[in-house]
Amino acid sequence: MMDKMIGFDDGSEEDFATLLEQSFKKNEGGKLTNGVIVNIKDDQVTVDVGEKVEGKINISEITLPDGSIVFKVGDKIPVMFNGYRNERPMISYKSAIKASKQKEFAEQNSDFETREIIVKGKIVKENKGGYIVESEDGLEFFMPRSQSGLKKDEKVLGKVITAAVIKVDTAENSVLISRVKLIREKQKAKKDAINEILENPQPLQATIKSVASFGIFVEAGGVDGLVRYDEISFKGPINPVNSFKVGESVYVKAISYDKEKNRVAFSIKAAASDPWDEIRDELEVGDTVKAVVSNIEDYGAFLDLGNDIEGFLHISEISWKKNLKHPNEVLKVGQELTVEITEIDFEKRKLRMSLKKLLAKPFDSFKQKHKIGDVVSGKVLNLTDFGAFLDIGEVEGLLHNEDASWSRDFKCKDSFKAGDTLEVKIIKIDTEKEKVSLSLKELADSPVAEFSKTHKFGDVVNGTVRDIKDFGVFVELGHNIDGLIPNDELYPRKKEEILKGDKVDCVIVNIAPESGKIRLSIKRLQKEKDREAVKKFNDQSDESSFSNDLKDRLGS
Repeated sequence: MMDKMIGFDDGSEEDFATLLEQSFKKNEGGKLTNGVIVNIKDDQVTVDVGEKVEGKINISEITLPDGSIVFKVGDKIPVMFNGYRNERPMISYKSAIKASKQKEFAEQNSDFETREIIVKGKIVKENKGGYIVESEDGLEFFMPRSQSGLKKDEKVLGKVITAAVIKVDTAENSVLISRVKLIREKQKAKKDAINEILENPQPLQATIKSVASFGIFVEAGGVDGLVRYDEISFKGPINPVNSFKVGESVYVKAISYDKEKNRVAFSIKAAASDPWDEIRDELEVGDTVKAVVSNIEDYGAFLDLGNDIEGFLHISEISWKKNLKHPNEVLKVGQELTVEITEIDFEKRKLRMSLKKLLAKPFDSFKQKHKIGDVVSGKVLNLTDFGAFLDIGEVEGLLHNEDASWSRDFKCKDSFKAGDTLEVKIIKIDTEKEKVSLSLKELADSPVAEFSKTHKFGDVVNGTVRDIKDFGVFVELGHNIDGLIPNDELYPRKKEEILKGDKVDCVIVNIAPESGKIRLSIKRLQKEKDREAVKKFNDQSDESSFSNDLKDRLGS
């Protein structure tokens, strides 16, 4: 509330009548009288005013702007008699007209105490007591310094002011005016208007005076104020520049008053019913609603549900596509959508929605159309250290480095770039994790396939230990051809004694050309060796026994 108006220094208790008399004091003998024009010659007009010598005025005093002369010889005119100079009367027609107007004004406004009289004029002179103010029609008023409301050091000559009449002296035809009185009356009127507006529970019609990004300036009930950008809509902060124009009418309600800024804060929201209260019993999580896209940002879209309710659709809830980079790839402003309510916070006035929840899962559709072993076309989306992700239509698939080439050192990021199109084979569909694994190398002949043409089960091979894993030892049998000796097939060798680069003899126990895998065994080779040793020993034992028997028979 306003409880204090701007104060002014009243100074000492001045005698306004004295100031009035000092400011408008005339020269002794100054009076209004009538005269008769007796001669007009060149730029001089001679006037008989009843004195021994005629007075003279400049012809410009009776000449109109168009050059015509108002009077002629013989005409009677009013003049102001201001004394003598070398026995010649000093007279002025303009001063007489001015004095007549001054007198007329004083007489017409002598009832100044019963009504408010407002005048407007320019400060033309300054003296110790105050200021002389002259109106457009030549009237002069005196404004005491204490009634001016002007700063002491302020440059005031030429300043146009508006003031109220506070005293009229009809005897002297002088008028005293006060700017302070008018300012205080305006302040009081504004204070009363503000108090009335603050106490008024009803919405007020306001006119927009100015629009800025931070709010709109309005005038309501004679009071100016600001509607901040966050007091406009229940949707949240908005940029008023996009929604309002100067001169438009809006309904507002006063919500606070800033004494320091002398400004009322208005609210458009407070003047309307809260739409969130209206939907409290109508909407709940899981409901589907129709909404219109009102704004699109990098991180999602805002949807208008109507009735000043707005919800947020995060980019992750727009589509099942994982590579959606911007909402405008799918949405556009003004588009109508059917969405599902996923979160409602009535206290914070926040509402979240999902579009993809109402769409069929791409993975389910993919499973119905494809199976392991299918060959599909895919576009490279992005590359990583371990492989490449491909868009294979409705879902993404992973092409791991080891499935991209039969070469063990192959890296997808060194051979492909985003946007490349590849023909790949589906080698795994993980329903639980909704992941698809792809292979490029299975569409090409493997080195193992060539190896299998010259090698078979049971062949003994010699290789070099290339790598040692927890589950076994990889042995290199040729370029890009490895065989695995599982831990349980290493006997009689001890794993901890085997080093990379060691040469080992082993036997082939399985070749899978389609997967490029070879299974080896030292254990089986050792068994073969043991079997051959036993057989040889047995053969030798049988031969010795036969020889001994023959000798016995011959010797008998």
